[in-house]
Amino acid sequence: MRRGGEQASNVRYMMSTMPKRQRNAPDLPLEDALFATRARKKVPHEFVLEALASLLPRTNPMFGCLAVYVGKRIVVILRDKSSKTADNGVWLATTEEHHESLRREFPSMRSIGVLGKKVTGWQVLPAEAADFEEAALHACELILAGDPRIGKVPGARRKARPPRSKSAAKRRKRP
Repeated sequence: MRRGGEQASNVRYMMSTMPKRQRNAPDLPLEDALFATRARKKVPHEFVLEALASLLPRTNPMFGCLAVYVGKRIVVILRDKSSKTADNGVWLATTEEHHESLRREFPSMRSIGVLGKKVTGWQVLPAEAADFEEAALHACELILAGDPRIGKVPGARRKARPPRSKSAAKRRKRP
């Protein structure tokens, strides 16, 4: 028994001292498609990130799009997908109370169709609009100025409930 424990500890030691394999480092010819690494997705509407660069934004994939955070606040989502292209563009994180004032500054702004509701807190500056880049850059200016109408602090995630045991479920069913 002792010998097996020594082997396990030796294996752990050897594993911890082994050099870590570089991720995305191709060690096989690129012609071999089976082992080729996947190319990273192109950042949609990258000019928005460039405009916000002084705020040191961070990004996170969300709904197949790219969420942009400044500090704790999510400010925009960048979307450029091949399906339901009407909702491609810059999604503004806002609330219904700010829609009217923002619509005066962004005439092409509207609710997002893929979210299923007629009016949502999120609004889109559609990529198909004639003034898309101007509008997106103006939104960036508002974010840089700290405009409170754009940006939300995401709610805390709920902890997953532990699975109930069958015996606990049976006890609850008893009268």
